[in-house]
Amino acid sequence: MSVSPCATMFFVTTWTEPASPRSTSTGTALLLLGRGSDPASERGVDCPGDLPAPSDPDLVARATAAKAALGDRAFILGHHYQRDEVIQFADVTGDSFKLAQQAAARPDAEFIIFCGVHFMAESADILTTPAQKVILPDLAAGCSMADMAVLGQVQTAWEQFEDLGIAGDIVPVTYMNSSADIKGFVGANKGVVCTSSNAKRALDWAFEQGSKVFFLPDQHLGRNTAVLEMGFDLDDCVLYDPHKPNGGLTDEELRNARMILWRGHCSVHGRFTLDSVREVRERVPGVNVLVHPECRHDVVRAADYVGSTEYIIRALDAAEPGSSWAVGTELNLVRRMALAHPDKQIMFLDRSVCYCSTMNRIDLPHLVWALEELVAGRVPNQISVDGETAHHARVALDQMLALP
Repeated sequence: MSVSPCATMFFVTTWTEPASPRSTSTGTALLLLGRGSDPASERGVDCPGDLPAPSDPDLVARATAAKAALGDRAFILGHHYQRDEVIQFADVTGDSFKLAQQAAARPDAEFIIFCGVHFMAESADILTTPAQKVILPDLAAGCSMADMAVLGQVQTAWEQFEDLGIAGDIVPVTYMNSSADIKGFVGANKGVVCTSSNAKRALDWAFEQGSKVFFLPDQHLGRNTAVLEMGFDLDDCVLYDPHKPNGGLTDEELRNARMILWRGHCSVHGRFTLDSVREVRERVPGVNVLVHPECRHDVVRAADYVGSTEYIIRALDAAEPGSSWAVGTELNLVRRMALAHPDKQIMFLDRSVCYCSTMNRIDLPHLVWALEELVAGRVPNQISVDGETAHHARVALDQMLALP
């Protein structure tokens, strides 16, 4: 992967919103900014009780008052992909793992209000004390990638590996963006959790334990790490499709594979294409293309810089004034970085809107509702992982923390 130096470009002081497409490439309408619902994949589409109206002019004042009333009893976490209206009330902002760590570092906080998605709140519940309560302001804030790996399907795949006699050679590795059930499965089978920033370290450790890795649930992060950072060939990687008999793979393919990748992906990062990269290079000469490793393999190969959400933020913070950047990650973050750095040209890699629709379900009305419920002595939308699952998931998470 080539790396270009920053090019001196013109200054921009305004943010141009990408166009909102009528549909995705599959013909399904995008759920922009949390509007609409997908009952087939979301864990819930309604919160009990009455939500404030989005038009309520007192929402900011109500959130401020409720947060002040709770004081140190409440700790609000805001993921980088959240709306600005929510981020302004976060005590800490970060990626999913940083926020879970921050929750664990605040054992005196009675309530952890997680403005993110379901799997993140689960991880916070696993890492915090039993006395703490983790709250997700909207239960419909799920993650399509996490939902692509269902425990029963993963267990079926593992049974197939056992029947082939290769399970003993396989170390399961799951991305942080997975359900507590999947983390528990990985922990119970002597595997490890990884993030986008430590995926190589996790894979290095896994290959010290066995000769094969079963990587869940994001195929792109697994493939990009193995091929671009560890020197594997694409032929070393096979794609396991849980919707096909035997994963769509032959016994020989499974025996020869070094990386068995689950057929999952991020619905946001998966939208970026090689055409997006080519188009922005033609439109903006000298542009630096910076993408997340959840993007497709050809997109990552064509980019100048690749890294986690925290890496992307650091790169843009450190970029030369006047430099030009096309960023392939969630739109809320790109917009926030563009507005924070008016001396740099920071743009969205694709011309179409690419919000995380489920993350965006947590808006200011839901946050106000959750905070006011807590003030009233009621605990809404508590996320609680059962003891056995939490135990095994904690094993996998602790193994990640112990990585060199």
